[in-house]
Amino acid sequence: MLTILGRKAPKSTTCDGLSRRGFLQIGALGAAGMSLPQLLRAEAAAGIRNSHKAVINVLLPGGPPHQDMFDLKPDAPSEVRGELNPIATNVPGIEICELMPRVAAMMDRFAIIRSMADSNPQHDLYQCVTGYPRNKRVAVGGTPSAGAWISRMAGPVSRAVPPHMSLMYPTGERRWGDPGDGGFLGLGHAPFRLVSGKGSNKVETAENMVLQGISLERLNQRNNLRQSLDNFRREADASGVMDGMDVFSKQALGILTSSNLSDALDLSKEDPEIVARYGKPDAKFRADGAPKMTTNLLLARRLVEAGARYVSLNFSRWDWHGNAFGRARQDLPMLDHALSALLQDLHERGMEKDVSVVCWGEFGRTPKINKNSGRDHWPRANFALLAGGGMQTGQVIGSTNRTAAVPKDRPVKFQEVFATLYHNMGILDLPERIFDPSGTPRNPIDTGTKPLEELV
Repeated sequence: MLTILGRKAPKSTTCDGLSRRGFLQIGALGAAGMSLPQLLRAEAAAGIRNSHKAVINVLLPGGPPHQDMFDLKPDAPSEVRGELNPIATNVPGIEICELMPRVAAMMDRFAIIRSMADSNPQHDLYQCVTGYPRNKRVAVGGTPSAGAWISRMAGPVSRAVPPHMSLMYPTGERRWGDPGDGGFLGLGHAPFRLVSGKGSNKVETAENMVLQGISLERLNQRNNLRQSLDNFRREADASGVMDGMDVFSKQALGILTSSNLSDALDLSKEDPEIVARYGKPDAKFRADGAPKMTTNLLLARRLVEAGARYVSLNFSRWDWHGNAFGRARQDLPMLDHALSALLQDLHERGMEKDVSVVCWGEFGRTPKINKNSGRDHWPRANFALLAGGGMQTGQVIGSTNRTAAVPKDRPVKFQEVFATLYHNMGILDLPERIFDPSGTPRNPIDTGTKPLEELV
């Protein structure tokens, strides 16, 4: 896994403190890579390369309160309904929290799932990046994240931008900063992480992203030498665990010899009026969660434009056991700014049908407000907000009972949401078969799981 942003490094190193020669050597312990001929045949059959499909996964670590955001219960007892009121949206009959007026004004571009029913009770975003609880071993070699599957099945758009990107900040609660990995698909499909270390809240690209004093010819000579030496080790590795090295080599060369990625991460190249749409970010970390970087949603859009297929990011800390409504008044307007700006951007750029957006957390919150004016952990009901991807938006899927405690109808599972995202990407029914190290054929989702018919 490569990290290219973070604290400023000396000019002779990357931001990880590696020499540039070391940078090109990253990946020597990679795992299974792509079969390019098979991939191209599959993509041609599915028409994937006719457009640039992508997913932006916005993660809210800590368990955002469904009943204070998208499933308010104004007729419930006061100890359940809380301090916030619902407001009408531009879709008749749909109401959401008063602190999210911008999303309300474009609800026709969003779809709300109010009946997520299989949340794991652990404080862990793993289910939001893989579709599975962490304790469920899906395959020999590990469970690939959604980004890894998309990287493997859809492939790169540009040699200069890895298909699987992560803007997730490492957090004090480590599971809130974990974007998943390549699993049995290999390190070549693991996330290319763009932030490193707690406190890395400034995007610094100039020195880390350009070649300094090394010509392209000399770089290629070094790569050829490294490749010839490593061929022996690859041939000696009967298990194939070094096959992923070629993926990393191409990534490193593409990134180092192109400005595409550094340009995408440079917000000074963006229209200031568009940057302002996203609201002012707050780069401070709160306790063990992530900072409130509204502009990371803008960076996600710019990364997709540059060629990324999948971008994950974490936003704030939603574990509100106390002062829940004070925290909501701080965080919800910032999320409202960022989400609405992202959808407006995608629409204006003609990307709304190709780029799917999902926003969610690991579980919901208790129906009853506790003595500290907060809500506790509650996995029995949760929400997901979806947009773009050509989906049928402007609707609510499912409902909960009077206290938002349990789904009343249309319970939805994480796997169904991922099936929908994979369907939007055009990779759900590709003919290529993929095997884990034991030789067992594997799919991105469980056999028999279908996309949400209301959306596709």
